[in-house]
Amino acid sequence: MKASPQPAALGRLYLVPAPLDFGCDTQVDLQETMPMGTLKVAARLNYWVCENAKSARAYLKRVNEIIPLHTVVQAQSIQELPREVHKKGDHTGNFDARHLLAAALAGHDVGLVSEAGMPAVADPGSSVVRAAHELGIEVVALTGPVSLLLALAASGLNGQNFAFVGYLPQDAQERVARLKELESLALRTGQTQLFIETPYRNAAMMQALLQTLQHNTRLAVCSALTLSRGVCRSESIKQWKQKASTLDNSTPAVFALGR
Repeated sequence: MKASPQPAALGRLYLVPAPLDFGCDTQVDLQETMPMGTLKVAARLNYWVCENAKSARAYLKRVNEIIPLHTVVQAQSIQELPREVHKKGDHTGNFDARHLLAAALAGHDVGLVSEAGMPAVADPGSSVVRAAHELGIEVVALTGPVSLLLALAASGLNGQNFAFVGYLPQDAQERVARLKELESLALRTGQTQLFIETPYRNAAMMQALLQTLQHNTRLAVCSALTLSRGVCRSESIKQWKQKASTLDNSTPAVFALGR
């Protein structure tokens, strides 16, 4: 009697960070910001789930300049997360991503990558990670730049107790109300409040912050992190008002407020 064939070993899901220069007019040297171990894993993967296929291919071409890819970019399998996931996020559990991991079920390692930083952190991808756990696929987070943690570490604010609250409302009145709510929480509990803004909305956010927050509230603003023109300024609102702002309005920014 023949023995039953053994099922193929499952592949792994690798969370592959990307450099923080997406959308910027200059690019960083990958070898200065990305660990070689991460680049080696990225170079050998042939299956990807990503936020944007064009951005993923551009990133892989940069990796190829340092470590030759196992398979040319054009021959790799690259699947995009749906557009609605980009806009609304996929952390609610409403999107079933198990079909995106068919390659891992067949024994191939799969990479998850976003346009910048760590996938699934202030970016889509959590549904893919959740699906991997449900399917018994090992999840491996690789090392690389994460803008939120870089900004928090450089802010001088409480790094023992903090919360990331995503994007604030675009409506002016709703934004002011949300800022007052976050400031009250930060001052009452000592919990640092982190949020982000997209390029070209930084100036409007700064104006709202300076007009809304109390003089003694501490505000840190970091932009263009890991780039040569990167800045991180952390002062009280009173001090911010006394000096000219050097915030780059063309790059994404991380804001942190606390006491």
